[in-house]
Amino acid sequence: MTGAVGARTSSTDGELFERAAHGSRAALARLISRAESGNGSPVAVPPELLERQGRAYVIGLTGPPGAGKSTLTDRLVGEIRKTGLDVAVLAIDPTSPYSGGAILGDRVRMGSHALDPHVYIRSLATRGQLGGLSRVVPQALRILEAVGFTVVVIETVGVGQVEIEVASTADTTVVVVNPGWGDSVQANKAGLMEIADVFVINKADRDGVRETKRDLASMLDLGADRLWRPPIVETVASSGGGIADLYQALQDHRSFVERSEEAEAKRRRRRRREFEESLSRYLVERALALPGAEELLERVESDRVDPARVAQELGDRLLSHR
Repeated sequence: MTGAVGARTSSTDGELFERAAHGSRAALARLISRAESGNGSPVAVPPELLERQGRAYVIGLTGPPGAGKSTLTDRLVGEIRKTGLDVAVLAIDPTSPYSGGAILGDRVRMGSHALDPHVYIRSLATRGQLGGLSRVVPQALRILEAVGFTVVVIETVGVGQVEIEVASTADTTVVVVNPGWGDSVQANKAGLMEIADVFVINKADRDGVRETKRDLASMLDLGADRLWRPPIVETVASSGGGIADLYQALQDHRSFVERSEEAEAKRRRRRRREFEESLSRYLVERALALPGAEELLERVESDRVDPARVAQELGDRLLSHR
């Protein structure tokens, strides 16, 4: 098969895609592992499967640590499965930027779907990404779409000014909070208001639900006018309470977005961003492979030269390199 510049074009990937498209979870896991390896060689989707790109409905689920996101995701997957759809979950775990270690525990917390052949759950490490999303997520999404998944849930690390990338990746973004999180909500006010399509007050069997719902509604009233007003759904994920209401809110938002043609616009922006980020990584790798680049990098790290000037010099050298 013919792949993009720098992509693998061996028959091995094509065989893995064929097996994954016929239900092999082992083949699918190998494809995503290859994308995650970070060796500069992206996994190329076979041309015959490219028509499936952009078909998946992507749900982003984020919120403060301890909000019960994994349990909520587990219940939501069960609700979606009632409709007969295949569901993939990309659980983004925090990674230490120093050791590279990650928790990667979501597959344990979602063990109730382990034997369901129509559910695929994969933990991905952030690898120190500031946005909170693993850099391999766009590639993983393309792979999942290519093998036939029509619903993908991305559960992210948390919410904050540097952790809202999920909004630019998902078709619908769910922000999860708990009763009594008023101070946290206030601290994240701008980010929450910008990214949330649906608010969820999880653990709604605790005290403080009414106050938290009132605070969220007040902030929505004070925010900029939007054609879509994010609904506030109460859930008790541990028992399954409110999950059907949450799924209905997701369906309502999906219908709204598709009527407004925003879904396709967002997916076009997502594909362009993936292209620009992939091109940037490729050019950086090529530039750092040039003769003398390591010496220049050492000088940059030692604070002996201006990084911007060296970057421009290396870029010019790369453009003139034959």
